[in-house]
Amino acid sequence: MPCQSKPPESPSVVWLTPAEAAPLLKVETRTLRSWANARRLTVARTLGGHRRYREAEVHALAASLLTEAEAA
Repeated sequence: MPCQSKPPESPSVVWLTPAEAAPLLKVETRTLRSWANARRLTVARTLGGHRRYREAEVHALAASLLTEAEAA
């Protein structure tokens, strides 16, 4: 499983909920789950088992998807 037990306690890392990350990527939350399982995105789990995604990775993936779409 590509999940950590909880997000690290680093002040420089911002974590997004699936509801926050999905609109940035223009996908459904289940797509985020699939991408995390395929290791396309890093996912961490809170102590309650909820998923969190690194904000920097979400923005990088969104930029990558935009570049791919413009090239097509």
